[in-house]
Parts: sequence; structure tokens; C-alpha cells
Amino acid sequence: MRPQNYKKVRNQRLIRLNILPFGRIIVLLRPEKMFIRMTMNKKFIFAALLVMCCACSKHEKLLIGATGQQQIAIIDKESGEVEWTYTLATDEVCNDLDINKKGEVVYAYGRGAKLIKRDGTTVWDFKAGANEAVYAVNAFKSGGYMVGVAGRPARIVELDNAGATVKEIKFNTATADIERQFRHIAKTPQNTYIVPFTYKHKVSELDENGRYIKSVMCSGMPVDVELDLNGKWVVACGDASSIIIINPETKKIDNTIETASLNWGALNYVADVAICKNGNTLIANSNEGTNDHTQPLLLEVDTTGHIAWRMPFVPTVNDATSVRLFYE
Repeated sequence: MRPQNYKKVRNQRLIRLNILPFGRIIVLLRPEKMFIRMTMNKKFIFAALLVMCCACSKHEKLLIGATGQQQIAIIDKESGEVEWTYTLATDEVCNDLDINKKGEVVYAYGRGAKLIKRDGTTVWDFKAGANEAVYAVNAFKSGGYMVGVAGRPARIVELDNAGATVKEIKFNTATADIERQFRHIAKTPQNTYIVPFTYKHKVSELDENGRYIKSVMCSGMPVDVELDLNGKWVVACGDASSIIIINPETKKIDNTIETASLNWGALNYVADVAICKNGNTLIANSNEGTNDHTQPLLLEVDTTGHIAWRMPFVPTVNDATSVRLFYE
């Protein structure tokens, strides 16, 4: 049976295949060989180019907060221009923050965690219980959120988009002082949780039931952990002024980046890290607890410690203990 649009042209067979909306494929069959020509629908080409241009027009943005400041800010990474600010309530602090696909900002403020729109409207407000404090918050790329609640017991709480609890994991920290238990938490693709136990000087992996899978000791006070592009744990070591990269398979430290590793400048209190698309690490280089305010608050470094970018001086951003990188 001959296909549609079949005709014979001077001892050649010509077949036209319409593949709307993309265009048409023309197959020319000769006795000795076959030629294929594809013509694209002009409207489809225009739409594809428009999508590509829109994607390319997005810029790297930085969401920044600090425990000692009453402000959250978004700055353009390239220009250093402040594009948005939000003033916290007088009884709030920014312990951690993140941003969702809609551009809404979620932050942990001690007594709870709050999701806000850019106009300052509150979407939901998660409240911690008595003798509890919220030190960690994450916005999942697939939707929903995670909140880390210090207490006795400590809790990891997952929320839906409306802020309702969908999952709760309780675990013990063996630390009575809730302020000394842990800070920023990461969730793995295997649905386990990586917790930096600040005053225990270790980073541990917990399963979905809060049971300990493994722990790795580290120097200083670990205050944040993120997964790099290879699934390794990138740990901000706070007062040790360094970051370490842990291989979870071997439970060994593969790399350490400290002031001596840098080709310029110095690390102060390393309060947070974020992983860039190119595999580099963005470091929140907080000036908390130091008199040295000359160092950039944010540094992007590669695995050797070479500084690929540093944040320019921004008069209205005085510190950085939490940072997230996104595109907009």
C-alpha cells in the first residue's frame, strides 16, 4: 500500500510526510540512493526561537538574608543592583530562606516559617510549638516545602503548597539546647535527610523514619549542607572558615576549601553554600563575629579555590548568612 502524498517523478519516488505543527519531511527515492529534505513550519521556527530567547534572557539572581539583619534582599548577580527587599518584623530573624518557581520567598524566622509573595502578602505561616525553633527551610523544585524544627524531639516537617503538613519525621539530637542542635538541612533524591549537627561537629544522614544511617565528623561547626552535581555533601563549616566536600559512599572528606586555598581574599564565618549550574560553590562569607568587614559577603569558587566571582559592595546589604541562587 502506497503512503499518502506518494507520486512518481521521472523514475523517482517522492514521499511527503506532514508532521504538523513542526513542518514537512520530503523523502526522494532514487534507484541508487535516497535523499531526505525537511522543511520547517515558519510559525514553529518563530515560536522555538522565541522560547530560546526568553530562556537566554533570564539572569542569575541572589536571594540573601542574615540573622543579624531585618531584611531579605534580591540582587542581580552581574550588576549587583538590589531589585527587591523585604523588611522582617521586629521579633523575626532570617535563619534560612529559599525561593519557589513562582518567585515567592519562604524564610525561617525562629518561631516559625513563612511564605510571602513579592508584594509582602503572606501565603502561609507555619508556627513552631512551645520550646521549639525553626532553623531550616527548603522549597522543593517539584513543589512543597521542608521545615527543620529544633526541639526535644527535633522534627523535619514537609508541607504542601498551601503550607499544610503532609509528613513529619521526629529524631533525637542528644543536645538539650535547641539553639545548638542543627541548622540548614538538605533532602536527597533517595528521600533521606542530611543534617549538620552544629555543636556535635558532625554531619549525619537520616532515613525517612529519623533513623541514623551514617555520620561524618568535621572541623568547626557545620551550619549548612547542600548536594553538589555529583551527589556529594558540600558543608559550610562556620567558625572553621572553610567548606568541605564529603563523599557519602566512602564517608571521607574529598576536599577542603579554606583561606589558604583561595587565589584572593579570605574566608570569615562560612554560613551557607549554594551550588551553581557550572558546579562551582557560592559561599555566604558572613562578617558576623569578626572585625574584618573588607571581605566580599558572597564568593563563587571552583573546586581548587579559585574565585570565579565575588559580590561587589552593596551599601544596603550588610551581611549574608543565607543565600540562594536562582534565574529570573
